[in-house]
Amino acid sequence: MLQLHSTLNCKGRLLSLETPVVMGILNVTPDSFYAASRVQQTDEVLRQAEQMLTEGAAILDVGGMSSRPGAAIISVEEELRRVLPAIAAIVQRFPEAILSIDTVHSEVARQSVAAGAAIINDISAGRLDEKMYATVAELNVPYILMHMQGTPRTMQQEPVYEEVVREVLDFLIAEVGKLRMLGVKDIILDPGFGFGKTLSHNYQLLQHLHVLQILELPILTGISRKSMVYKPFGGSVKDALNATSALHMIALQQGSKILRVHDVKAAVEVIRVWEQLAVSSKQ
Repeated sequence: MLQLHSTLNCKGRLLSLETPVVMGILNVTPDSFYAASRVQQTDEVLRQAEQMLTEGAAILDVGGMSSRPGAAIISVEEELRRVLPAIAAIVQRFPEAILSIDTVHSEVARQSVAAGAAIINDISAGRLDEKMYATVAELNVPYILMHMQGTPRTMQQEPVYEEVVREVLDFLIAEVGKLRMLGVKDIILDPGFGFGKTLSHNYQLLQHLHVLQILELPILTGISRKSMVYKPFGGSVKDALNATSALHMIALQQGSKILRVHDVKAAVEVIRVWEQLAVSSKQ
């Protein structure tokens, strides 16, 4: 049996992943793909943070740059202007909250961790900033390693794979090796649903998500309200909660330990039902 690395050291606070947890999405952006997730004023940030924490989020993921298909990479200065006040406000109001910074910039990661973030979530796997891996090692915080083909601007322009599951796995194996060489201890794997993948690629990855467990590292699933969720029934991002919950159950059954979501309450309920299924199967 694989021995999963099931505890994250978040700047001295231990987060157990023995039971899957929910990461709530806090977008301090004007252009993220789901309009209802955008918060820019401090009072909005705190209100959404409080709601997510009350509903059971174990992590709040603060992001200052949209990574929707076609989005451009913004400057470090602009990203810092957006995320640092939000992080500072949350830390002051909710000092026990575990925050993640969603960024491709090592300097944003560095300043955000100094301000109170305890996890770095990098969609680019260090490819958009050559200093990112070394910065993660220096800061000694958990790192979310994600696979993406291309960049947000180009990733959905006819992505091609020979075997998507094998290629994503091979990429993650290679990058984990680089991070381990630098001394990074806590690594979370994200296959990058929707980041340079067709609808078919996304569902192949979800169906075979358990394959990533060969690395014995926690798996994060980020599918909340993405187009892969609502395209099969011709809906829109507004209509995607029910289908998101259905796919979250599949992700949990495939071994996912972190669900990155817009709708915390619904995701927590899925985990509770999954737990009941797990208990019943042992009786």
